[in-house]
Amino acid sequence: MPVLFENFGILPAYLLSVLSVFLRYALFAGIAFILFYQLWYSDFQPRKIQQRLPSLKKIKNEIIHSLPTAFVFALMGVLIHILRKQGFTAMYMDISAYGWGWMLISLVLLIVIHDTYFYWMHRWMHEFGWLQWVHAIHHRSHNPTPWAALAFHPLEALLEIAIIPVVVFFMPLHPLTLFLFASWSLTWNVIGHLGFEIFPARFIRHPFFKYFNTSTHHNMHHKFSACNYGLYFNVWDHWMGTNHPRYHEVYDTIQQRAATQNLKKAKI
Repeated sequence: MPVLFENFGILPAYLLSVLSVFLRYALFAGIAFILFYQLWYSDFQPRKIQQRLPSLKKIKNEIIHSLPTAFVFALMGVLIHILRKQGFTAMYMDISAYGWGWMLISLVLLIVIHDTYFYWMHRWMHEFGWLQWVHAIHHRSHNPTPWAALAFHPLEALLEIAIIPVVVFFMPLHPLTLFLFASWSLTWNVIGHLGFEIFPARFIRHPFFKYFNTSTHHNMHHKFSACNYGLYFNVWDHWMGTNHPRYHEVYDTIQQRAATQNLKKAKI
């Protein structure tokens, strides 16, 4: 976030923010891609949700469409920076003003607020015709890779992050909280677009973890479209009945493939 570059002017702060967003995207998505699509592919192949591999052209398009998103996200960061400097936000710079406890609580609240906002914004993009053409760029990745994590139309990128400048008006947030939130959000975006199921067999039936989304959950959204709208949590999809009816079945099939491979290896 540009607020971290306190001694820079607006333009240098914006350019540094663009660089920060893109480097984090390249780091998170790049490491995931190298590990799962190259170094570990043979071991994790049974966990590939859609067994075929996407084409190189599709992967290049994911990267190309991620570039404008970095500029939009950085622009929102500059806006927050300007609003804070003018005294229009509830942001604070001294952690001791609210303590570490509030920092943790505010981070959780921010994640929950964004998850709720994302579910409805995402669902409306599918249900309203004038937004479908915007969201169509992201859905060109029917079989996504980690590089699709930020592959949005610029207007969708703006909608994705638009709630954050609103929240800073009324919720006291430290810049570190915003950085941690951005890292959390990018991590779950990469997991959702990973293309491999990394969670264990009982994850979706665990009393606590069943409320979190999985790689399979979002991958099925890319494959079938009108379902599985949630980002971090499987709460709104559950409440609103928008989980794909075969979600558990597909998840279990992937786990069975992985278990079969492990059994074969054990016998060798």
